Amino acid sequence: MLAPHYYEGKIEAGCDEAGRGCLAGSVYAAAVILPDDYENPLLNDSKQLTEKRRYELREQIERDAVAWAVGIVTSEEIDKINILNASILAMHRALDQLKVRPEAIIVDGNRFKPYRSPLQSGEDGGGFLPHTTIVKGDGKYMAIAAASILAKTYRDDYMNQLAKEYPQYGWQQNKGYPTKAHREAIRLYGTTPYHRLSYNLFGDGQLTLEFKD
Repeated sequence: MLAPHYYEGKIEAGCDEAGRGCLAGSVYAAAVILPDDYENPLLNDSKQLTEKRRYELREQIERDAVAWAVGIVTSEEIDKINILNASILAMHRALDQLKVRPEAIIVDGNRFKPYRSPLQSGEDGGGFLPHTTIVKGDGKYMAIAAASILAKTYRDDYMNQLAKEYPQYGWQQNKGYPTKAHREAIRLYGTTPYHRLSYNLFGDGQLTLEFKD
């Protein structure tokens, strides 16, 4: 079973994102605070779970968590600030929405920016919460695993909705990731308002700098 917490004696939020490597759609992130004594042996990195199990666990997480929230950064914002900054911003937006304020943050991966709760003043620049980045943290700590499941399932729901508007790109299957079929559809039909134009959409090493009709 995954570890229950990283920080001793603190209200700890786990954070993770989904959709960072996609060619289209917003990036999603989640923040989750679990009870101190929480146990759920089924929790794991969302990529290691079946789709059915992810949605089953989402219900359990939302029922059992002390607090949870999802943050979103759009494809337009991604193009302006780059995907690394967008992923971190999505996590900050998720943290902003938590009904219970965390005292520390653990994050999947190796990059994060200091976070200060909107309820904390600090004109002197202080008040940032302690945070730790953990490579493959979604397979090590329960709160990060829970965040990975929420981010993944809510982003999948979003891409399934977009797929109804633009069925030719196969987003119900590829969820916006750079599959061969997705790139071929971009060649055939051009880009949509949801494509990330700062990405190498065609897989040819060239960035797409403008929308195609």
